[in-house]
Amino acid sequence: MNINIVRENLEKKEELLSPYALRSFNSTREIIEEKSSVRTEFQRDRDRIIHCNSFRRLKHKSQVFVAPQGDHFTTRLTHVIEVSQVGRTIARALNLNEDLVEAMCLGHDLGHTPFGHIGESVLNKLLSDGFHHSRHSIRLITKLEKQGKGLNLTNEVIEGIRNHSKPEGEFISFDSVRGLSLEAQILRISDALAYLAHDILDALRSEFLLISDFPKDIINTLGERHSQRISTFVTDVINSSWDCTGEKGDSCIPWIRMSDKLKHIITELRNFMFEKFYHPISSSVEGKRSAEIVEILFSYYFENPDLIPKWLKDVSKNNERAAADMVCGMTDNYALQVAEQLRPGISDNVFQGRI
Repeated sequence: MNINIVRENLEKKEELLSPYALRSFNSTREIIEEKSSVRTEFQRDRDRIIHCNSFRRLKHKSQVFVAPQGDHFTTRLTHVIEVSQVGRTIARALNLNEDLVEAMCLGHDLGHTPFGHIGESVLNKLLSDGFHHSRHSIRLITKLEKQGKGLNLTNEVIEGIRNHSKPEGEFISFDSVRGLSLEAQILRISDALAYLAHDILDALRSEFLLISDFPKDIINTLGERHSQRISTFVTDVINSSWDCTGEKGDSCIPWIRMSDKLKHIITELRNFMFEKFYHPISSSVEGKRSAEIVEILFSYYFENPDLIPKWLKDVSKNNERAAADMVCGMTDNYALQVAEQLRPGISDNVFQGRI
């Protein structure tokens, strides 16, 4: 028996996808490899992401709350799993490439620093060419993983990860996704839908916010329960993006979107969350101390490059980038541990037992 028939059968099933879907048998990599006998190229990418060190470290990297003690708060790992769940549901409903969406979703946040966007903001100020987690995700999968070898993912997965970030304010428009595959567009919107849903849950669980604090039109539209909000989000995207299935013919350019009503609600909700939740957390005692820790760690490794592994220095080319790469690879827990050794007491009464 020729076991390659497994992959070939999987690729034949892709021929039944929407005419607008990407197919794994058309995918490309920077380094050409012999194909797997039992997986498509996008399934292979998903597996490489799941088994890499950067993915494992996500379990101890912050989403919003800094190093939360509560077991049920979102971490960066649970976030990417929830993004994947939302994205796969949308992709399957629209007959797009679910494997590609899954790989993109699981890999999109590999480049986050310890303490999430707080650490990202610090490094963006310190580095001469700035810092953004989506760029660092690409750096990880193309240069840093496997001690400088990279993961050699398909270009289709890489491009989705590269373009997943969104500015504050309205982000759902045709111009903002022009040129992106439909699968990459699914990642982009699923990321926002997932984090809004689980961040609301975290804000309520911690009593940082009450359900009565949210504008009534948001709650009335999305629902009071987490499951209702997820269902409302996903169903609206599927209904609004039905032309992506190809069933309406070629009379329009398909793209992943929401109805005008939900788009307005999502924009209002994101603005509310930034004002009442995300920015206040960054400005809190914990947030400021986290920023201080990232700055201390960066300065320490910049001034002591001999403490950075040789392979990382070789890949990074200069002390500034090597120090940033070293800090970015840290989890919240490890960053706290090293910072305590450098400045004992820096985290006293800040992180432990706060939630």
